[in-house]
Amino acid sequence: MRKWLIILMTLLAMSVQAQRQQISYVEETKNWYYVYDEAGKKIGGLSRSSVGDLKGWGSDFFVAKYYSYYRIYDAKGKVLKAMNVSDVGEIVGVSGNIITSRKGSWIFVWDKNGKKISSRSAN
Repeated sequence: MRKWLIILMTLLAMSVQAQRQQISYVEETKNWYYVYDEAGKKIGGLSRSSVGDLKGWGSDFFVAKYYSYYRIYDAKGKVLKAMNVSDVGEIVGVSGNIITSRKGSWIFVWDKNGKKISSRSAN
């Protein structure tokens, strides 16, 4: 019984580690985006035509603009959230675990799940 518990705990730890893959670089080619982890290993690839224009990446997510939506993706390429450009404004930066956008005279800060953290006047 104890042996099975150790095996189960090991598998759970490996699963959690796999979910926390860190992005070190997103390579843009003519037709693809390739995502690399902190060890330089390719995590995956996504077609540019299905993703849109890359706006930036954080530690474990990246953001792309696809027509009138910003999509937030995890390191594996799964869409975490889609946000309407008219609500967000223009994304001006992606760093760590936050996204910063500007809409008119306002600056907004969002988390990687698309939740607004704060807002302030840009003036």
